[in-house]
Amino acid sequence: MLDYVIKRTGQVVIVLFLALTTVFFIIRLSGDPTALFLPPDAPREQLEEFRKTLGFDRPLYVQYTEFIMGAVQGDFGNSLRTREDALKMVLDRIPATFQLAFTSLGLSLLIAIPIGILSAYKRNTLLDQTGVAFTVLGQALPSFWLGLILIYLFAVQLKWLPTGGGGSLIHLILPAMTLAAYSVARFARFTRSTMLDVLRKDYIRTAKASGVPTYKILSVYALKNTLIPIITLVALDLGVLLGGAVIVEAVFSWPGMGRLLMQSLLNRDFPVVMAGVFLIAFIYSVMNFVVDVLYAYVNPQIRFK
Repeated sequence: MLDYVIKRTGQVVIVLFLALTTVFFIIRLSGDPTALFLPPDAPREQLEEFRKTLGFDRPLYVQYTEFIMGAVQGDFGNSLRTREDALKMVLDRIPATFQLAFTSLGLSLLIAIPIGILSAYKRNTLLDQTGVAFTVLGQALPSFWLGLILIYLFAVQLKWLPTGGGGSLIHLILPAMTLAAYSVARFARFTRSTMLDVLRKDYIRTAKASGVPTYKILSVYALKNTLIPIITLVALDLGVLLGGAVIVEAVFSWPGMGRLLMQSLLNRDFPVVMAGVFLIAFIYSVMNFVVDVLYAYVNPQIRFK
C-alpha cells in the first residue's frame, strides 16, 4: 500500500509540473505585457527599462527556471498590476469560489439523484425519456449562454434576482444554478445507469417478492449501493466545478478566483494566472489522489495491478 501511495504521489507531482510548464509557455505566446502598463506614447527607453525591471528582458529559459524554482517554494512573484503577492491574491478569492462550487454541488445532488432514481425505476416510460432529454440538454448548453439566459429571465424580466455581484445568498442563486446545470445532467445519467444495474440484483428481486414497499426498496436497498460510485464521481467532479467556475464567475461578476483569473488573463498578469492555475491543478490532483488511495485500500487488486 505504501508503494502505491508513493507512486501516486509522484504522479501528482508530475501532473502539477506539466500543468505549470504548459501554462507558462502558452501565456508567454500571448506577447510582452509591458506595453499594457505604460502609456501608448511612452518612449522606447522607458519600455526597455520597464521590461528589465519586470525581468522580461532575460532569455525564456532563465525566466522558466526561476519560475519553477519559486513555485516549488510557493512563490509565484507579485502581480504585475497591483504589486501584491500573487498567491495571496488568489487565496483571498478561494473562499468565494468554494462557496459557489459546494453550493452548486449540493444543488446538483438534490436534483440529480431523484431524477436518476425515477428514470431508472420508470425505465422506457415518458418520465424516463423526459429525464434523459433533460440530462442531454444540461450537458449540451454552454454555461456562459445559460448564465446570460437566466440573467435575462430572472433579473431583467422578472426582477426577482440581482444580475450579479456578491455579498449575500441571493447573489449566489443564479451562478449556482448555472454552474450546477452540467453536473445535474452528469450525476442524473450516472445515477440512472447505476440504479438500473442495482435493480437487477437478486436481493432486490427478493425484497420485492417479500412484499417490501417500493419506496423502501428504492430509498434503502437500492440507493445505498448506488451511492458508492456516486460519491467517487462527486469527489472528482468538485475539481471540474472549480475549473468551470472561471466562466460562471466572469458572467455574474462573482468575487471569486475565476473572475480574478479572467481579469488577470486579459491584463496579462502572468504571476496571478500561474498561481491560480497551480491551485486549480493542485486541488483537482489531490481529489484524484484521495479517491485512488481509498479505492486501493478497499480493493487491493487495484494497487497490485
